[in-house]
Amino acid sequence: MMVLGIVAVCVVLALLAFLVPRLSRHPQRGTQRTLGLGSRAGGKAPGVLGRALSKPFRSSSKAVGRSGSAGRRARGHMPF
Repeated sequence: MMVLGIVAVCVVLALLAFLVPRLSRHPQRGTQRTLGLGSRAGGKAPGVLGRALSKPFRSSSKAVGRSGSAGRRARGHMPF
C-alpha cells in the first residue's frame, strides 16, 4: 500500500515539475522532509534493525527527488 502511495506521489510531482517547475519545489521538499522524519525515526532502532527500518524511507525520498528533477529536466528539453 505504501509503495502505491509513493508511486502516486512521484507521478504527481513529475507532472507538476513538468507543468510548473518553480511551483514544484515546495511540494517536493515537503514530501522529502516527511520521508526524512520517517527515516530518522526508523534509524533510532538499534543496529541492523534500524538500517532496515529506515531504508524504505530513504529510497522513497530519493525516488521523489529523482521524479521532480526528471520533470524539470524534461521541461528544459522542450523545443518551445
